[in-house]
Amino acid sequence: MSRNQQLFDRARLTTPGGVNSPVRAFRSVGGTPRFIARAEGPYFWDADGKRYIDYIGSWGPMIVGHAHPQVVRAVQEAAARGLSFGAPTEAEVEMAETLVRLVPSMEQVRLVSSGTEAAMSAIRLARGAAGGGKGRRKIVKFEGCYHGHADSLLVKAGSGLLTFGNPSSAGVPAEITQHTLVLDYNDCQQLEDAFRAHGDDIACVMVEAIAGNMNLVRATPEFLRTMRALCSQYGALLVFDEVMTGFRVALGGAQSLYGIVPDVTVLGKVIGGGMPVAAFGGSREVMKYLAPEGAVYQAGTLSGNPVAVACGMATLKLVQAPGFYEQLAAQTAKLAQGLQAAAPQGMAFAADSVGGMFGLYFAADVPASYAQVMAADKARFNAFFHAMLDAGVYLAPSAFEAGFVSIAHDNAVIEATLAAARGAFAAVA
Repeated sequence: MSRNQQLFDRARLTTPGGVNSPVRAFRSVGGTPRFIARAEGPYFWDADGKRYIDYIGSWGPMIVGHAHPQVVRAVQEAAARGLSFGAPTEAEVEMAETLVRLVPSMEQVRLVSSGTEAAMSAIRLARGAAGGGKGRRKIVKFEGCYHGHADSLLVKAGSGLLTFGNPSSAGVPAEITQHTLVLDYNDCQQLEDAFRAHGDDIACVMVEAIAGNMNLVRATPEFLRTMRALCSQYGALLVFDEVMTGFRVALGGAQSLYGIVPDVTVLGKVIGGGMPVAAFGGSREVMKYLAPEGAVYQAGTLSGNPVAVACGMATLKLVQAPGFYEQLAAQTAKLAQGLQAAAPQGMAFAADSVGGMFGLYFAADVPASYAQVMAADKARFNAFFHAMLDAGVYLAPSAFEAGFVSIAHDNAVIEATLAAARGAFAAVA
């Protein structure tokens, strides 16, 4: 029996499903999860000593590669000074200054410990601040976008166009999701209809401008422009969830690529460099509603943890190097284009990339909505995933997750990946 299997068997005795986050369980693709022992650069090694080219990168944060010497050194130095204080530090001020400089839509930020926490807090802030602080109730999200596991966000679409969402998880009362309206991604008409019916009570629209949790799906410029215009017209706040895309698709995030200015931005992943740091921020006019200055309460014992902030700041310094994002985008595009070229003629397969994110789809075209993603050939993806895993390439263990490239994925790593892909395609043709 493999060491991975032994650990999985042990884990299931004390942890539900044997994992601490559901996608790690390989339920979607089948088989035994790989328990990771160590990582360096573009690689990690499992408990059996097998090396993989890593394309999940801790689901996005490892943009400079695993165990980058400058990042490790910053963490070691911070840990030597103390692990947690429960009081402000200069490093928190430095991170806030860096974030507002690099993401101009934010004038102030609040640091927290996870993307879920940041998204949840951003919605509470929007409800308290929208319409001049009149306490609106309703929020709009889009099918296929994931904003963490807060109760009001674990929602699936209702049965009618303008019905409010139904809970998509046990343990979430319907009365909590009754104020969440779930619309189709990239559908401008639904947005207009929703605001026409509920605009005076909509606190915010929350969106991933480039979705990563239904695989990689881009918003159309028209969709985002319509969203921005409607929010401005009705006094709702536009919230960009850039937990994945922030400092991943561009230095200024997805909003810099689209030229859209959101009212609130949610950040995570890369800003922690692999440790638990997230943030939400906006204009001073919006952020003034947040405690201790305003009546919208939010707090966290480990918010701005000094070791985590040191890790994030070291990463943020590295990504500001000249040409960093041009090189990252070029390598990611080389991977996506190479995968598409490697697919056998006649096989329904497409690939796409933005910055350091990519998507692969067993479908004829790159999808633009959740329904199109769901129509892809999931069984063929599962077979391809396992063929690549056997060849030493670790893709996301789900057909509905984006992939991530680091600056450490050089030409040799990309070519090794494409060689593995050619064999995997042949195996699943």
